[in-house]
Amino acid sequence: MKGYVVFLLFILFLLAPSMFASAAVLYQCGDLLDCELTIEELQIALARLGYYQPPITGKDNGATTKALKAFQKAAGLTVDGIVKAADWQKLAELTELKATQAAHKKLAPPDGEVCVVLDTFRCKLIVLNDGKPYAQFPVAIGKKDTPSPLGHWRITSKAVNWGTGFGTRWLGLNVPWGVYGIHGTNKPWSIGSMASHGCFRMFNKDVETIYPWFKHGTPVYVLGNPFSYLSGGIQKLQVGTKSAAVAYVQEKLILKGYLQGRADGLFGPATEQAVKKLQTQCDLETTGQVGYPEYKALGILFLD
Repeated sequence: MKGYVVFLLFILFLLAPSMFASAAVLYQCGDLLDCELTIEELQIALARLGYYQPPITGKDNGATTKALKAFQKAAGLTVDGIVKAADWQKLAELTELKATQAAHKKLAPPDGEVCVVLDTFRCKLIVLNDGKPYAQFPVAIGKKDTPSPLGHWRITSKAVNWGTGFGTRWLGLNVPWGVYGIHGTNKPWSIGSMASHGCFRMFNKDVETIYPWFKHGTPVYVLGNPFSYLSGGIQKLQVGTKSAAVAYVQEKLILKGYLQGRADGLFGPATEQAVKKLQTQCDLETTGQVGYPEYKALGILFLD
């Protein structure tokens, strides 16, 4: 029996390289696109183009390779079932083309006072002209773990072809706790979903349309619920947390006299000490962290 087990392990050892190779054959990271692209994204892109039928599993079940080969053949690419940089680029190009060619129409620049509203509930960017809706575009927003910055911001930088992954245009925002902006993308299949590290992704054609409409100082209003980001649950805040929820808590602490300065969304030592003062005053455990009891004490949540 022992010899039989050893024999099986030996056979498994011999087969392992080919097993791992076949598992890796589907996906190959290219030099021109970042290595965060996944099989799940591949399935979504192929599904958007009509080559793959859901469910989206993030794993190759044979159907993904079959769909990929069909796409490669139709697109005039090497039909090998391996995703390369050229395949990703063609997927991005055709996904955006399909999504924008029907809806895209030439828009004249707004002639009044312009501002931007980003609705994280509906994944929409709305351009207001003299306070009235002028145009709207789909966007991708931040994931649950990397939420988009809610609040009132301004455009403070503009750039063309700002860097890999940011598409053809960049509109930077003055968010104090990180680098956030409105930009194009090399992942057009993500538009309309929670997919980014906090920025607002647009189809390149769309961001190219709005780019000249906005100047430095254009107001940007990002709407949403900072305390339950799209069903992500109530966030526990502590030293090191950077978010719109922190900024709102800081505003409450300032109003109640526990914190001096301004609300910058950065949970540092001063905010920690202010929270401890609140906890002491309200007879709460002195942790310096913000959870349900602290939200309630600040009047942010009304809990039983």
